[in-house]
Amino acid sequence: MLTMPRPRQRALFPSGSGTRFWVTIDTEEDFDWAKPFSRLHHSLGSLDRLPHCQNYFSQRGVSPIYLVDWPVTEHTETAAFFKQVVAAGAAEVGAQLHPWVNPPFAEVVNARNSYTGNLPLALQCAKLTQLRDRIASVAGAAPLIYRAGRYGLGTGTAQILRDLGFLCDTSVRSGFDYSVGHGPDYRFFPSAPWWVEGEGDLLAVPLTTMFLGQMGEGGYHRLARLGSTALALAAKSGIVERVALTPEGIPADRACAAIDAAIAADVPLLNFSFHSPSLAPGHTPYVRTEADVAAFYGWWDRILAHLDQRGVRATTVAAVVAAAQRQVHPCQ
Repeated sequence: MLTMPRPRQRALFPSGSGTRFWVTIDTEEDFDWAKPFSRLHHSLGSLDRLPHCQNYFSQRGVSPIYLVDWPVTEHTETAAFFKQVVAAGAAEVGAQLHPWVNPPFAEVVNARNSYTGNLPLALQCAKLTQLRDRIASVAGAAPLIYRAGRYGLGTGTAQILRDLGFLCDTSVRSGFDYSVGHGPDYRFFPSAPWWVEGEGDLLAVPLTTMFLGQMGEGGYHRLARLGSTALALAAKSGIVERVALTPEGIPADRACAAIDAAIAADVPLLNFSFHSPSLAPGHTPYVRTEADVAAFYGWWDRILAHLDQRGVRATTVAAVVAAAQRQVHPCQ
């Protein structure tokens, strides 16, 4: 899963289908991101905001993809909400694995083990199996899409996902490097979907990241060695800027520029993401007040209007997996 995909692995989509987008929501417990990981110290208060979020996107023709972790499945009201929206075809529910709060609990809780891919394969499989079965029970449908918490893929994750019936992985955060904190390095992974090599079919759909400015991706990563100040100056001067498609910390005008860059680069699927605790004030660094919540939805107003103007339409996991094709080579 962590092997850089080769050009021949890039997924093809029917001619004329244009660029599409979906919205993935890391649907998880509320916890202090600045404190050490804990099995116990979390809450679920922000989940009460999910129905409003769902109504917002439904009214705009978007079916959110809720990537649900274990504590969320234990929230009775939210479980009923998921069953309702899935039955109505208004949303999809996938899986997100935070190993420190997902049984079975066999590992030490620390920063390294917060990346699922660092755990022994048997433990990874056991945790993901329990999560898959729990989500199927709660939502009324087995999850088909997976995101590793903290984007923490391992070398054996793909086979586990295939064995458990997953069709799509969306754990790769293109353009980002988490190796300093024991995580994966995705700096040079593409933003376009690809087929993971091996037995069976597994479509990788990375989170979309674009590099704006004349220096491009390589220049950004060279400047990153000089620290955050150099990167900030480069972005301000327009030399190079990394822009992820998320309302968390990314101004709407920069996200719109990244959308335009992705369309120009023929990226077939724009993968937007945010964390469900950002729906309520006080749980993430990005949303501290109710005014920030209003600004959060204002961001989406601008982005959805821009997508509509550019002819980029919403899609779903089922539609993307059905449309994705493999490249055919003479030697095959």
